[in-house]
Amino acid sequence: MNEKVIVALDLRGYDEILTLVDKLEEAIWFKVGAVNFTAYGTKLIKELKKRNKKVFLDLKYHDIPNTVKESVYAANELRIDMLTIHSIGGIEMMIAAQEAVKDFEIKHNEKGAQILAVTVLTSMNDENLKRDMFINMNVEEAVLKLANNALKAGISGLVASAKETKLIRENFGDYFTIVTPGIRPAWASKNDQKRVVTPKDAIEFGSNYIVIGRPIYNADNPQEAFDKIRKELNHANS
Repeated sequence: MNEKVIVALDLRGYDEILTLVDKLEEAIWFKVGAVNFTAYGTKLIKELKKRNKKVFLDLKYHDIPNTVKESVYAANELRIDMLTIHSIGGIEMMIAAQEAVKDFEIKHNEKGAQILAVTVLTSMNDENLKRDMFINMNVEEAVLKLANNALKAGISGLVASAKETKLIRENFGDYFTIVTPGIRPAWASKNDQKRVVTPKDAIEFGSNYIVIGRPIYNADNPQEAFDKIRKELNHANS
């Protein structure tokens, strides 16, 4: 179950990040988000690749189609393994992102990164959608419409809360690779996430990967916390 856990490197400090990565020897996937990409840029990604780790670049691109296309191409040049764009950016933007991956693959004759379209952030709920984004529908309806747009654009991956993952599976089957943030083991705090579930629940709902940060890197023993999560996943679907 190591390959299903993506460890979010959202802690501060370059040395502290690499120390955590080295402690988690059995972890395969690591997420680099906006904060630490802003702070350490490509240097951090290169260090992770030197350690033969898989990198999930979570920058959630959302811009005009050409800008997103060029950004996605540049990200692929770093040999990352997955990256995120915002599905709310529209079908044309998502198509442009997918074209960038294809351009990279043709030029380098190697597999590019999988694109994941973010549906609704796990910090959002029905009230936020209506009050802040002027979207007059609930989270579940919004997620399905955004997933359908991703499908039309040829995007094969989604970022979605585990509470919507089951709904996505019911409507789209196994077409999408689903990465789920907002995961909190039963023994961890929810923090600022509003739509959270446990690791075991997420896998049973249909998530392919789960993203976990604070419960691991804030633990007194990060390796022990990682092992506890892995053991919980071993009992999923059992």
